[in-house]
Formats: sequence, structure tokens, C-alpha cells
Amino acid sequence: MTSIGTGYDLSASTYSPDGRIFQIEYAAKAVENSGTAIGLRVKDGVVFAVEKLVHSKLLVPSSNRRIQTIDRHIGLATSGLLADGRHIGNRAREEAENYRETYRTPTPVQALADRIGLYVQAYTLYSSVRPFGISAIFGGIDKEGPQLYVVEPSGIFYGYHGAAVGKGRQLAKTELEKLDLPSLTVQEAVFEAARIIHLVHDDSKDKEFELELSWVGKETGGLHLPVPHELWVEADKRGREALDEDMVD
Repeated sequence: MTSIGTGYDLSASTYSPDGRIFQIEYAAKAVENSGTAIGLRVKDGVVFAVEKLVHSKLLVPSSNRRIQTIDRHIGLATSGLLADGRHIGNRAREEAENYRETYRTPTPVQALADRIGLYVQAYTLYSSVRPFGISAIFGGIDKEGPQLYVVEPSGIFYGYHGAAVGKGRQLAKTELEKLDLPSLTVQEAVFEAARIIHLVHDDSKDKEFELELSWVGKETGGLHLPVPHELWVEADKRGREALDEDMVD
């Protein structure tokens, strides 16, 4: 049974006869049309990498970043509508601050993902709002160790060892599954993340892109920080070289 074109996609509060909410599916399409974002949970931390497509040569490099810091120990990478990602980032900071004030302890990553999942899901219940057109990867280190969660446009969230969202997610997931993530260090994961982002980028279809990398782990003292410039340059170089080798093979 299909419900396309019958009016059931006009509101996020209306089910189709076959139990679908088309507005959520459309939000997922917005994510699929955006640059790829990945997160790697390794033995001593978490690494984020984002393929930020550059739509104009006039844009200032490093502006409108898709990787954000939520709390000292938590980072966020998004794929989808940039403005929605900024809003979710701001909401996540408010939730993290509220948790600290209430419980006098740093926010567990799972608790933050749970709160944001409930917030995102609320936007699928009313006809006066629309679902968020992003998938959000939350990662950090708490008392349980490295943690990585993905919040989908429907509000559901899952914990992952390695996660990928965006247009290149299928190929990125295939590459992540090949890695022995629990045995990698964050520095090794940085190089693997850069390689995967270069691999999933399609030069023939996509515009130029800017590689964003950040990490949280022992290397950073438990803080979520951008990858140092020297390491970024080396990772970007290795990623391009690995792509060239694959093309030769």
C-alpha cells in the first residue's frame, strides 16, 4: 500500500494508512543529501570527522562548523540542515548545563543523548512544527569510558562503536566494520577517519569539501578539542594518498 500524494505527508502529526509518518522520512532524506559525518569510539577516546561541502569559494575556511563542543568532555557532529544542527547543539548545551546544576556532576553521554532524543521526538508530534532535518552524533568520555550515540530525526537513539550519517554513510559503515575499533588509539583513529571521509567523497558529483576533525581522550586530557593543525595536515595528506592508491589498484 502506498500513501504518496494522498495528503498524509502534509503534517507530522498524521499517520498514513500503512502506519508511516512521511515528514520524518523527508527529514531523513535531508540528512542523506548532506555531507558525511562519522564517529569512532576507540579504546581511549572518541574521534569525529565530517565532510563539510564547500558551496562557494568565497566562504571563510573553518566557518559554520558541523562539529561542536557541547560540554568539556562531549562533542557533537551533525549531518543535514546546518541551522537545525546549530539549534540542536544549543539545546544540548542547555541540557548539559542543567544536568550539571542539578546533579553536580558532568553529564553522562547517554543521559544527554536521551534528553535530546526526547526533544527531537517532540517535534514529530505536532502539526505546528516539523521534524529536525539532521542526524546527530554525540560522543565523549564519562565515568563509563568512551561513549558514542546517534540521535535520528525520529528521536530514536542508539549506542555505537562506529557510526556514520549522511550521503556516504553506507560506504563509511562498510569501512568502519573492517576496523578493530576497540584496539585503536585516538591518534590511529584520526588517520582512519580522514581516510574514510576522503574515500566516501565523490569528486565527480560533489563540490570541494573541507575536512573537519576533532577528538576527546587521553591525548586531550578528557576534553573535546579540534585535532591539532599539524596532525590534521598529516591525516588529510594520508587520506588523499590512500585514495590515490585505491584508484591505482
